[in-house]
Amino acid sequence: AAHTPGGAALGESAGAASATRPPSAWPHNYAPAAAATMPDTPFKHLATQAFDEVWEDRAIRFDAPVRQLEARPGERVADSVNSVEDSKGGNGERGALIVSTLRLSWVSHKNSRKNLSIGWATVAHLQIKKTKSKLRGNTKALHVATRFEGSRFEFVFTSLVQHAPKLFATALQVHKAYESTKLYRDLKLRGSVVREGKLNLLPHEEVFSQRKGVWNLSAEQGNLGSFFVTNVRLVWHAQNAENFNVSIPYMQMAEVRVRGSKFGPALVVQTTKSSGDYALGFRVDPEDRLGEVMQEITSLHQIYAQEPVFGVDVSVKKEALEAAAEERKRIEDDVEIVGGGGEDHDAVVAAYYADAGRKSEKNIVYDPHLGLAIEELPPGVTTKSLWELTFYD
Repeated sequence: AAHTPGGAALGESAGAASATRPPSAWPHNYAPAAAATMPDTPFKHLATQAFDEVWEDRAIRFDAPVRQLEARPGERVADSVNSVEDSKGGNGERGALIVSTLRLSWVSHKNSRKNLSIGWATVAHLQIKKTKSKLRGNTKALHVATRFEGSRFEFVFTSLVQHAPKLFATALQVHKAYESTKLYRDLKLRGSVVREGKLNLLPHEEVFSQRKGVWNLSAEQGNLGSFFVTNVRLVWHAQNAENFNVSIPYMQMAEVRVRGSKFGPALVVQTTKSSGDYALGFRVDPEDRLGEVMQEITSLHQIYAQEPVFGVDVSVKKEALEAAAEERKRIEDDVEIVGGGGEDHDAVVAAYYADAGRKSEKNIVYDPHLGLAIEELPPGVTTKSLWELTFYD
């Protein structure tokens, strides 16, 4: 008999569950029984290759190595324009602003090692405002408010050419499209993904198979349900409660393999750290169908890794592609210095803190470098590095 989920709690990640007893929560860190052994089957050693985790949309990087500015597979450039000023961190410096389906990038014209990569997932607010530039006077600027790793950063990109405001509008449109398509990229628990036994399809999503008789192994008796295997994700839902489900994009699968368990051979999906580092176990009935299911998921996962579908559907301008290609060529011709960091990097990051110059509730501490009492600085930032920033050319 199938075990109904009832009021089980969600959100337990890898390491949270005991390996000796099945927890009541779901999902949990699936661990095969210590005594369980894998039978000698054709799919015993079948597993997906580790997927290169996508960071471009989920991180902010300052002065990154130029190779990290290149578009990864599946990333599309929506628009780009030259002569845009980074008014927050380097007032008066021109650069190229590039809007892609995963991030907003800025690269200095003088030195490509001065750059910014701002993932759309970190952006809290975008706004176009009138501003004053050292190079052009009164003009328009794109204000970007972000949150990343517990800190708030603010970026201001000022238009120095006539076409830049159109690019700013494109940035707003792409960010809106990104926010409305999270199911392509984020692991979702107990969402409205299944209705009356049918999967709610995303645009451009295709169902390759529906597999019944699939048990998740998060409870003492497991939960009977079904798989939907698509070109974008793997979805499981309980037979007796459709809202008890999980949607796992291929983008968030670190590894998929078949392992032994006390229930017999089980399909184990290991998710990325950014999606909770879950290990989700499933048993397929009848057992001889497990190899077929594993082979299908492995093949689709490999296809997705070569050309990911991130779901951000925007029109790409030919002129933008040519401009971005020219900018990449210029960057590649520049000399790249590997390394960096330290106080120089801290000074660069400090220039973009959103609370700089505002009233703060930070602790007052003694600074031995100045010999004065000051507001406590963010971790890794020193007054020495901030002072040195004033004298940079």
